[in-house]
Amino acid sequence: MPERNNIYFFYTTDDKLDEKLKPLFNLVRENNFNIVDDPSHANVIVSIGGDGTFLQAVRQTGFRQDCLYTGITRSNESGLYCDFNIDNFDDMLHTMLHEEMEVRRFPVIDVQVNGQSAFHCLNEVSIRSTIIKSIVIDVHIDDMYFETFRGDGLIVATPTGSTGYNKSTQGAVVDPKIPCFQVSEVASLNNNRYRTLGSSFILNKDRQLTLKMVQDGNDYPIIGMDNEAYSIRNIQNVTVNLSDKVIKTVKLKHNSYWDRVKRTFL
Repeated sequence: MPERNNIYFFYTTDDKLDEKLKPLFNLVRENNFNIVDDPSHANVIVSIGGDGTFLQAVRQTGFRQDCLYTGITRSNESGLYCDFNIDNFDDMLHTMLHEEMEVRRFPVIDVQVNGQSAFHCLNEVSIRSTIIKSIVIDVHIDDMYFETFRGDGLIVATPTGSTGYNKSTQGAVVDPKIPCFQVSEVASLNNNRYRTLGSSFILNKDRQLTLKMVQDGNDYPIIGMDNEAYSIRNIQNVTVNLSDKVIKTVKLKHNSYWDRVKRTFL
């Protein structure tokens, strides 16, 4: 398949893994694929590790729209983003060479901080207090004020990110075929004085979410972008939209998103 014959491998090197990858690299070359050292020259970017490694592969290669991403777990790992295991890597090559490939398209969210710094997220963006004090955030949907949140923080998750941090806060698991994003609370205060919705809510692809920090001295929160943390002083607002970008991945037959959810949680 000449249009997809350049592969870049993204992983953290160590002697044991390097030794295990040698026969796999030989298998790649025997099947007329080229291993490249620069991800910008690749048609396929392969992460080796769990979901965290896959997220880093996507982030550090710039959320590319002109290539396929795929994830390979190690023998003792599982992953919701990863269709392949290091012990069945030849299945991926066979799929790419001899079968009609099925390609997933995972939604991405765009995040703007203070109307300037722009980021993409495949999993979620989270905003959390860094001091022993609740963070206060005015939540706006489109141009409408919705609520004032008080608590430890908020999570805005993509459908694929709904199985991560979002799920641990009792958020819903969302089918990635639905173009949307979800907002979930982390330890909200709800009493006679303070009131929020108290549950997760899901926004359609054409909605815009704006989170305005109430400037009460707790305006230096931690912002998590997928599995990276950013400390940005004097955050005034964070705006989230569903991106036009998607992450394309190779899909094995009979291994749907819900198959992987079932294996992971049930």
